[in-house]
Amino acid sequence: MPAIKSIINRSTSHRVVQYSSAPELKLFAAGGAAETTSCWANLPQELLREVLVRIEESESSWPPRKNVVACAGVCRSWRHITKDLVKVPELSGKITFPISVKQPGPREQLLQCFIKRCRSTQTYRLYLSLNNALTEDGKFLLAARKCRRPTCTDYIISLDTDDMSKGSNTYAGKLRSNFLGTKFTVFDGQPPHAGAKMTKSYSSRLVNLKQVSPRVPTGNYPVANISYELNVLGSRGPRRMHCIMDAIPAAAIEPGGVAPTQTEFYHHSADFFPSLLFFRSKSNRVERVESFQSGPLSSQREGALVLRNKAPRWHEQLQCWCLNFHGRVTVASVKNFQLVASQENGPAGPEHENIILQFGKVGKDLFTMDYRYPISAFQAFAICLSSFDTKIACE
Repeated sequence: MPAIKSIINRSTSHRVVQYSSAPELKLFAAGGAAETTSCWANLPQELLREVLVRIEESESSWPPRKNVVACAGVCRSWRHITKDLVKVPELSGKITFPISVKQPGPREQLLQCFIKRCRSTQTYRLYLSLNNALTEDGKFLLAARKCRRPTCTDYIISLDTDDMSKGSNTYAGKLRSNFLGTKFTVFDGQPPHAGAKMTKSYSSRLVNLKQVSPRVPTGNYPVANISYELNVLGSRGPRRMHCIMDAIPAAAIEPGGVAPTQTEFYHHSADFFPSLLFFRSKSNRVERVESFQSGPLSSQREGALVLRNKAPRWHEQLQCWCLNFHGRVTVASVKNFQLVASQENGPAGPEHENIILQFGKVGKDLFTMDYRYPISAFQAFAICLSSFDTKIACE
């Protein structure tokens, strides 16, 4: 097996599509296809599948899991088989390819991550924890940069820590706040499910102007709305937050419930922009959008999932508000929170007690972020970014 892995690494070293050291998840972010003329593509399919199955089963966590990613970069046939073998995070609890950050987390347990903040550059980086210890070692997943505007604040979220622009192939989405920093909207760069509607913005209207940008504009698909309850001078205790997950049906938290699952990145494709229909036919656009696993929300028969922060309890001896983070949070902060399903989703049941997202401080610029089904790492990261923003009217 080690010999096979070394051959895989050598065969991918000269290709455009390969894993890199920072970040490794950059693989396939642009949706490029690997070569089809590789000699390794001629291996018998049965033998090839058996080899890839063994590699997939043996590499359970990062960094050794990069060998699985390398397999998908050898050639087209290897890529198809590898992507077929690698299960989504919902089933495997593993993050492998970049699209994994847009897919719902595991159902049975929280996926442990952490966020590093850089105050000087106003950037935030999300990492997958490689062990249970609260250390700074991790697998890079996403990065965000804070952009202040006269009437709002934007957090641009990207797959690449060195290129965080909306025109980049690595653009994932953004978080936008209102003037007071009490309401936020999470926008996905591509449709989260079939039938998703894109909001109009300057970038989406570029082709209607005489000066057309050479770059195809990115999409703005609202997937979540976050609001913080006004709390002047802290008279109502800790922060209270309310999240409406527009892209996730309320039934997703119930046994057997399904949340929309994106299957592939389509960056800079004219198919997803209504203002660019003259590039492609309407039927072609609809066919591409329907390639997403849509889930129940596409029928619009059920309401969206609503999340609320779990109410802390007052500790008499410590004289402070407390939540049980099970050792994942060590520093008291107004930013700390745990999100559970709100009773607005229906009659309260056991599933309403499950923590879907928890976020807390462990160091000066180090925070833990643990999430689970039905939200994705991208959605969880965006919600946590809203907690960083200053909220004078909320505390």
